[in-house]
Amino acid sequence: MTRVPVIETPAIETRQLSIQFGGHIAVNCLDLKVAPHCLKSIIGPNGAGKTTLFNLISGQYTPTSGNILFNGRDITRMGVADRTRLGIGRSFQLTNIFPSLTVLENVRLALQAKENVGMVFWRHYKAYPKLSEHAYELLKQVMLADKHRFMASLLTHGEQRKLEIAILLALDPDVLLLDEPTAGMSLEDVPAILDIIQGIKETKTRTILLVEHKFDMIMALSDSIAVLQEGRVICDDTPDAVSNNEKVLEAYLGGGVTHA
Repeated sequence: MTRVPVIETPAIETRQLSIQFGGHIAVNCLDLKVAPHCLKSIIGPNGAGKTTLFNLISGQYTPTSGNILFNGRDITRMGVADRTRLGIGRSFQLTNIFPSLTVLENVRLALQAKENVGMVFWRHYKAYPKLSEHAYELLKQVMLADKHRFMASLLTHGEQRKLEIAILLALDPDVLLLDEPTAGMSLEDVPAILDIIQGIKETKTRTILLVEHKFDMIMALSDSIAVLQEGRVICDDTPDAVSNNEKVLEAYLGGGVTHA
């Protein structure tokens, strides 16, 4: 008797997804599947539609046409808050933290939001012992535990990016949308972010969708890579296959892989 293979439901799927701004089609009938508990990178030249795609998946934008599915459920018309509650977490190219609060308080407040605990900014951290302990563990995961009492404004840019990832993890998302997590970082800060993302990936508990321009980082982290051009997927394959694909070399890499 022939056994029918089990086809896993994608964590994220887009079907003929499009969005148009005036006469410009930023995402054009885009079909994409992201396997659960894997890391897929989205690459492409400037203007290819990468961040727009993230804005559509996270709910910042409403598509002109097409559908977005999360674990098989159509979420096309859901807002940002509903998608966050379902389990989609998104970081941005610019850091999004509370600079006047401590590092620990930033993460604890995210945990309070997740646990529906009233957010009282002036309460001492000892009023939330379990949440504070959890926040500290998340800071250890992103290599910031030794700075948990620092004001967030005193962190370097690279450290603020780490803090943003900890805040995102505090919301316990099933899917992480990481939009250029190394943007604006010094070269010496990049390996730490790579290690943090690798550590999250190795838990096999979250799906990661990554937009990044550093090709070495993408090759090191990705299970698969989708290449966008003019709002469409022109290639979706393993890192080795993508780096040797003629369409990719012509459309994105100018005839050869660049490392940045």
